[in-house]
Amino acid sequence: MKKLNKEILRLAVPNIISNLSVPILSSVDTAVVGHLDKIEYLGAIAIGSMIFNFVYWGFGFLRMGTTGLTAQAFGKNNDHDVITNLGRSLTGAVISAIVLIAGQELIAYTAFSLVNASTEVEMLAREYFYIRIYAAPATLALYAFHGWFLGIQNAKYPLILSVTVNILNIIFNLLFIYQFGMKSDGVALGTVCAQYIGLITAVILYLKKYSEYSSKFVLRNVFDFEPLKEFVRVNRDIFIRTLALIFSFSYFTAVSAELGDDILAANTILLQLWMILSYGVDGFAFAAESLTGKFIGAKDKSKLKEMIKLIFFWGLSLGVVLSIIYSFFGREIIGIYTDKEALINLAMSYFIWTIIAPVVNSICYIWDGIFIGATATKPMRNTMVLSTLLIFLPVILFTQNIFGNHALWIAMISFMIARGITLSFYAKKCVLEKAS
Repeated sequence: MKKLNKEILRLAVPNIISNLSVPILSSVDTAVVGHLDKIEYLGAIAIGSMIFNFVYWGFGFLRMGTTGLTAQAFGKNNDHDVITNLGRSLTGAVISAIVLIAGQELIAYTAFSLVNASTEVEMLAREYFYIRIYAAPATLALYAFHGWFLGIQNAKYPLILSVTVNILNIIFNLLFIYQFGMKSDGVALGTVCAQYIGLITAVILYLKKYSEYSSKFVLRNVFDFEPLKEFVRVNRDIFIRTLALIFSFSYFTAVSAELGDDILAANTILLQLWMILSYGVDGFAFAAESLTGKFIGAKDKSKLKEMIKLIFFWGLSLGVVLSIIYSFFGREIIGIYTDKEALINLAMSYFIWTIIAPVVNSICYIWDGIFIGATATKPMRNTMVLSTLLIFLPVILFTQNIFGNHALWIAMISFMIARGITLSFYAKKCVLEKAS
C-alpha cells in the first residue's frame, strides 16, 4: 500500500499544481477585469469563456481518450501503440482546429442567439470570441500532448506546460490591459499568445525525452481500421459526455445572464471557486486515469482495487479541506475577485452551495478519472446525459420561480450527486472486470 500511495502522489501532486494553475489564471482574469471601470467587462469574459467551454471542452476527448488508450498500451509495453495514439490525437487536433476556425461565424451566430445578455456585454464578448478562436490549433494540440504524457505516467511535463502557459497568459493579459490599454480583448489576445508558446514547449519536451518513440511511428498505423474504430468510439462517447457537462454549466451561465448583470457577475465569481475545487480534485482523477489504464493493461485487478480505495481517500480528503477553507474565509476569498461591496454581499448570499460543493463533487470527479482510464466511456456518457436531462434541467425549470438564483445552485449540486451515484453503480461491471 505504501508503494502505491507513493505512486498516486507522484502522479497526483504535479497534476494538482498543474490543474490549479488553470482556475488561478481564470481567477486572475476575473480579478483584473472585475476591477476595471465597467462591470460589463466581467460579463463579457463570462459569456466569452462559456462559449469556449463549449468549443474546447467539447474536444476534451483529445486529452482524456488519449490518456486512457495510451496508459493501457503502456501497461502492455506496446511502444508502437503508445506513439500511434499520439499521432491519432494530434491528427484529430489539427482537423478539429481547421473546422473550428472555418466555422467561426456559425459558432458565433449560434452562441449569441442562445445567450440573452445586455447589448454592451454581447458586443464585448463578440470581440473576445473573434480573437481567441485563433488559439484553436495550439489549444487542441496541447490537449493531445497532455493526454499522451499522462498516459505514459509522466505528470511532470503536463505540470511544466500548464504552469508555463498560464504564467505567460497572466503576463500577457496584464501587459495588454495595463500597458496597452486593452480591456476584455486583451485577455483574449493574451490567451492566444500563451497557447502557441505552450505548444512549442510541448514539442521541445517530447524531443528531449521521448524522441526514440519517433522511430517506431508508422503513419499508416494511425488509420488502421480496428484501432481507429476504438479511438473513435472512446472519443465519441467522451465528446457526448463532455457536451452534456458543458451544456449544464453554460445553461447555468445563460440563466444567470437572464437574471441580470449583477447575478451573472456574482455567479461567475462563485463558479471560479467551483473550478478551483474541480481542478484540484482532478489532480487525483488524472492520477486515477494513468494508473487505472496501466493496471488494466497489465491485468492487475488487485492493484486496481487497492488504487481505487486510496484515490477516493485522497480526493475526499482534499474536498473536506477546501470546504473548511471556504467556510472560514468565504468573504475574504470573494474580495479577491472584486472590490464592489454590493457584489460581494450578493455572492455571499449564495455561498452555502460553494461550501457544500467540495465534498459532494469529489466523488463524481474521481469516478470520472477511473472510468476514463478504463476507457469505459459508454456508462460515463449515459450517466452524464441522464443526470443532465432528468436532474439538472428539471430542478431549474420547476424550482426557479420558487427559489430564484438558489435554484441554479440546487440544480448544480443535485447534478453532481446524481453523477456520483450512477457511476458508483456501474463501477464493478465496467471497470473492475476489465482487469480480469
